[in-house]
Amino acid sequence: MVGLACVCVLLSVGCTTPAAESGAACRRIDGKRVLQAELFFGRDIAGHDRVSDAQWADFLRDVVTPRFPDGLTVLTAVGQWRDLESGQTTREPSFIVRILASGTGKTLASLAEIRVVYEQRFQQQSVGLTLAPTCSSF
Repeated sequence: MVGLACVCVLLSVGCTTPAAESGAACRRIDGKRVLQAELFFGRDIAGHDRVSDAQWADFLRDVVTPRFPDGLTVLTAVGQWRDLESGQTTREPSFIVRILASGTGKTLASLAEIRVVYEQRFQQQSVGLTLAPTCSSF
């Protein structure tokens, strides 16, 4: 009976979820719901030098920008990861590309294409990708 009383009190007071609160906040800033993607590109090339600034600029211009012409943000970083075969921790210069876009199949396909091209072009084991729903207003 105590549990039922608590539910009744909660219902009478009303409650909001974080999703409901973020939707309201998004409307207050005249924003729209979008998908935030972050791609993590390591610059070390196995057995070679590093991806040069010129190679990176070409990749960004020829591969990433045509798929997301509305805009993106590039951050310079230092990445750290553990090699699964050797168990060694590796640090390397990296780039993070942040993209805000619709969560459509076309967006997801474009992100997958970018990853494959970079992995093949620069002999990478992987390109990291994170996705999160968010709100944007420009």
